[in-house]
Formats: sequence, C-alpha cells, structure tokens
Amino acid sequence: MRLWLHAGKYFIVQTMDDSEDDWQSLKPQEPLSSQCCGSGCKPCIYDVYQKELEQWEEAKAKKDRSLLTKKKPQCKNSQLAPEIFTAFIISSVDQLTEDTYQYKFELPGSSSLGLSLGQHIVLRGLVNGLEIQRAYTPITPVDAEGYFDVLIKCYESGLMSQYVKSWKLGEAVFWRGPFGGFPYRPNQYGELFMLASGTGLAPMLPIIQHITENENDETFVTLVGCFRTFGNIYMKPLLQDQSQFWNIRTFYVLSQEHSLENLPWSYQKNTHLGRINENMLRSMMNTCRRQPFVLICGSVAFTDDMERYLKAIGLQKDSYFVF
Repeated sequence: MRLWLHAGKYFIVQTMDDSEDDWQSLKPQEPLSSQCCGSGCKPCIYDVYQKELEQWEEAKAKKDRSLLTKKKPQCKNSQLAPEIFTAFIISSVDQLTEDTYQYKFELPGSSSLGLSLGQHIVLRGLVNGLEIQRAYTPITPVDAEGYFDVLIKCYESGLMSQYVKSWKLGEAVFWRGPFGGFPYRPNQYGELFMLASGTGLAPMLPIIQHITENENDETFVTLVGCFRTFGNIYMKPLLQDQSQFWNIRTFYVLSQEHSLENLPWSYQKNTHLGRINENMLRSMMNTCRRQPFVLICGSVAFTDDMERYLKAIGLQKDSYFVF
C-alpha cells in the first residue's frame, strides 16, 4: 500500500507487485466469436484485442503499468470511435412493421456522428451473460445534428433481437464505429441503380438524401426495394417524398402480394409481383437513363443472387458495390 495526496487529503491506495499472477490478471481477454459482428469491420474486435495484447506485452516487459492506460482515439463530433464503445440514449422508438423498428438516439448538443455515406456502426448487446455485436447503418442524413436513427429488424430467436426488445426509452445503448462506407462524390456516376432487400434499404437512404439535398448533383437514382408485402415496405413517406425529385425513381418488388389491385393506385405502376429475377432486373436496367453503377444491400442469399444476375447481364465487378 501507499499514500496518495489529493485535494489536501491523504488516501490509502492498494498497489500490486510485479508477480506473474498480477500481470496475468491484467492481460486482455480474447473475444468470443459472438462478439464479432461478422461485417468485416476495420478495426475488427479481434484487431482491437491484438492491439491491446501488444500493449500489455510491452507494459509487462517494461514493468510499467502506465502503458496500459494510453488514451484511446476519439471522434471530435460525437466521441464515437472504432475501438471503444460509447453510450447513446434512446429518445424515441417507432414500430414500422410487425418486426421492424426505427430507434432514435440522442447526440450531445448539435454534434453529429460524422459518418461518411454508407458507413455502419456496431451495437454491443448482453444476453444471459453473453456479449454479442451486430452492425447497423444509420438511416439519417450523414450531417444530421443532435440525433441518429437506426432501422432494426427483430427476429424471434435472434440473440441481439432479445437484447433490443428489452430496450426502454431513456436507456443507454453502446455503439462503436464507424466502419466501411461507399466512396462517393457528386456527379461521379451517371446513374446509381440501388438493389435493396428489407433493411438493406438503410445505407441507400442517406445516399439518396445526400444527392437530393445538393442541387449541383445531377446523378439519376433508381431504387429497387424488395419486400414481402406492401405492409412490409419501410419508410414509405420518405421514399414517396424523395421520388418527387426529378432524378429519383423507385420500384418495388413484392414477393408475397398476389394482386396489384390491392395496392394504393400511386404504387401500382411501379410495383412488380414475385421475386426479382434476371429478366426483371434486366428489364429495369434497360430503362436507366444513363450508364448505371449498381449498389447492393441485403441478405447473403439476396446479394449472391444479384451478383449472379448482374454477371449474366454482362456487368463487371467494377460496375457494382456490395455493402
């Protein structure tokens, strides 16, 4: 033990010696497989572990514990950082469909997440003592101040879904990031052709809004949203508003609807029934006004199908981007 003087008072501090057991107690723990979101983040949680392990090894070799408390990098906007988790407060929740919700999180003051287009952030959850991580793309504009929104689909047997369903307003939720992204500059492409399945719509929304908010960006956008039914289409008001712009148009592909007559008339003309296939995709792309560059986001099976169709149509790997 030693005495520590602070603010005119002495405190007794328990100190550790340099025994092997003491150093082993400070060694970082290797992450569980459930703690990796599987989205190819850079740095991945395993990259963070490797960096902390190297830091620990250096401190142990030099017998200097101060090396374990090096300040970690932070983002100047919202304090979001790739290597550490930051808490954000849930300020509202809207149920969009029977299993999908839109969560709004507070940001301090007028700060923003500071994301680039298409970037995602990683959520940390704890279920029955098991830590899990999943990646989500905020659907708000990249320059949104004071808040960010995330679209989350809850699965009946999903571990992260169990955690999300337990959330309450005002609760703190932990995120890290950002990761990934779609490099984009105004007028870089003649037309963006977006293929989105379900919550794969998320990275497309900020890109569309980024284009429509810039009067100098004359990029055409064709969004193809694939959902089970009309009721499963997310963000209908926003999609309808964006489709009013001269350079934006939206198609819907509904796999479990049986008649267009059951839809509002404003949706009937631009909606297709069934599952998207090579012929349907080819037909849609033939209506593009300029040479399209394709963006894809959805399940693994959806992505595999879209890549296969695009290759059959004749598009090369450098003509599309997968989130």
